[in-house]
Amino acid sequence: MGTDVCWELPTLATLIFENQDVTSPLPSEGEAAAVPRADDGNGTPRRIRVTAESMASKQREISVSEFFAKNRHLLGFDNPRKALLTTVKEAVDNALDACEEAGLLPEIWVRIEALAENRFRVSVQDNGPGIVKKQIPLIFGKLLYGSKFHRLRQSRGQQGIGISAAGMYGLLTTGRPVSIVSRTGSKRPVHFYQIQIDTKHNRPEIVNGKGEGVDIPPNDGAAEFLREHQLHWQDVDHGTLVAIELEAKYQRGRGSVDEYLEQTAIANPHVTLHYHDPEGRTHEYPRVAEVLPAEPKEIKPHPYGVELGTLITMLKDSKSGTLGRFLTESFSRISPAVAKRIAQAASLSIRTNPKRLGRAQAEALFQALQNEKVQSPAVDCLSPIGEELILRGMRQMVPGEFYTAVTRPPAVYRGNPFQVEVGLSYGGGPATYRVSKELLEELLAETDARTLRQFLTTTFDGVGPEGADKLLREARLRARMSPGRLKAREREQLFEALRRVNLSEGQTMNVLRYANRVPLLFQAGACAITQTVMSTNWRAYGLTQSRNALPSGPVTLMVHIASVWVPFTSESKEAVAGYPEIQKELRLAFQAVGRRLGMYLRRRDRVKTQGERRNIFLRYLREVADAVAVIRGVDRDEIHAHLMQVAKRVTAAADMKLDEHGNPIMEDGEEDFAGPVLIVPQEEKAVPAAAEKRPGEVQTRLFTDQ
Repeated sequence: MGTDVCWELPTLATLIFENQDVTSPLPSEGEAAAVPRADDGNGTPRRIRVTAESMASKQREISVSEFFAKNRHLLGFDNPRKALLTTVKEAVDNALDACEEAGLLPEIWVRIEALAENRFRVSVQDNGPGIVKKQIPLIFGKLLYGSKFHRLRQSRGQQGIGISAAGMYGLLTTGRPVSIVSRTGSKRPVHFYQIQIDTKHNRPEIVNGKGEGVDIPPNDGAAEFLREHQLHWQDVDHGTLVAIELEAKYQRGRGSVDEYLEQTAIANPHVTLHYHDPEGRTHEYPRVAEVLPAEPKEIKPHPYGVELGTLITMLKDSKSGTLGRFLTESFSRISPAVAKRIAQAASLSIRTNPKRLGRAQAEALFQALQNEKVQSPAVDCLSPIGEELILRGMRQMVPGEFYTAVTRPPAVYRGNPFQVEVGLSYGGGPATYRVSKELLEELLAETDARTLRQFLTTTFDGVGPEGADKLLREARLRARMSPGRLKAREREQLFEALRRVNLSEGQTMNVLRYANRVPLLFQAGACAITQTVMSTNWRAYGLTQSRNALPSGPVTLMVHIASVWVPFTSESKEAVAGYPEIQKELRLAFQAVGRRLGMYLRRRDRVKTQGERRNIFLRYLREVADAVAVIRGVDRDEIHAHLMQVAKRVTAAADMKLDEHGNPIMEDGEEDFAGPVLIVPQEEKAVPAAAEKRPGEVQTRLFTDQ
């Protein structure tokens, strides 16, 4: 045994050092990783051992800009089409926030120019207060820089990432910097910057003006100067323009810039939008309200929304001299009396210095805060749209014959106040719709859908799987055919099917989701709004619905969540997390508008049923009157008049008419809708004003009446 051991050791040493010069000095610890290794006998090199020192030499700090440059899908830049929408969305959201904070009715110009294949320039200008010169590079050239992250009040932006991330995406895909033009007053110069982000250090680099930017004097023709840089500056007294060149894809239909701007006009009826699309067409969305929303106020954090680690940090950074002052000054809804009860529950003195509290004392204070009954936070930090403005916005943009809206009372989740608003539109126009042949040709050429069935369900709002199958059967086309490879005869068959088929039976509910007035166009299935819509029983309100599915019918549902901190599921802000408190308020709002819809449908069905009964009576009354006159020997006209009175009395519901608010005219004892509604007279074509103003270009969602 000993001989075997003595024989194996030199053999092992020979294997290890067979490719090394044994006369050379041994490597140091830091050089161990560079020592060549022999293979393991089957051609695979042995794993190289790395020391702790060599690993430490490779470690470095990661910039937030560098992180998001490699993980841009987290911010909504995961494909070219979505990147175009995200860029426009971030710029428009910032413009709306700036105008509203300055007390100005927003007017926004959006322009998308096609520079080459899959390359566009997006420019967005507003009439806001402008930006002071020294802040421009930081706002547009540094991630996680802004004024909204640390305050608790309703706003569209939250994190200070959006617009600077859009500029970073443009720089990565085209190598072009972001162009910013801003002006703070009519007698002040126009500031012009071209900025790019240093992703390694998360800081701005100014490209023009020798690193200082360019200032254009007030009366020195700023528009002409900027036009030389391909910037279309509207000559306003104050405002900001941002232009980003990026690699993108423009496509109409669901999830497009066109749909985003239409939905923005619905939730922001006080804004005027001018949109110039890449195809050279201009779209106008005029405001329907001349009053700004109520300005939300900033509030302090609520005790129920603070976690232990956050509380320890607040205690360490506090400038209050006593625990009592710390509680009353750092939290909302805590009065001196409540602060005293909290301190007593934590076995602490009200005069204790908060900075001297240890971890155990801080944890006791945290438990006392959670157990104390504290009033819900103030709701003046929220600015809901309002039921009247929801009705106005939906009437302008969404076709329908019945509209209703509800604004729920404020509620709280994790100490954060929020409010739910819901608007509903039903029906509108004839049941058969068509699109123009030219538009269908364009949509088929632009779509990235793999199958014809997917093209129909993803391009046209409200066309569900059943409606798509119905169209395909009528057109005698297969569901898995490629939309881009349809022959001329097959495209003609699809066009004729769209003209003839009644889609109302296979139409699914169209859900418009909003968070702080911003449309949410992606990840609908992961959003608490969609999940709550599907879990609500809409059959009780006259709609057909399968289990765990959206209801069927010509219905558009607008859902708005306003909060000081919307719980998005990711940084791209595309879906709302499913907190039980939020889902409860959503369900109650859906039930409120559902009851009004059910009431309207029952009344309409009652009128229709009684009208059909009256028609049957009238068809035979003359013959009955003749027979009675012959048998009884009485006057035929008198008998006919009496029978007509009986028929009208029995079918009186057929004569019921409703006013524009949904209430019966000249009738007593009828039930009210218990909320604001708007009913469009049947003789009026229920086509949105936006579609009436654009007859030449049929919107994908708003079909043209046949």
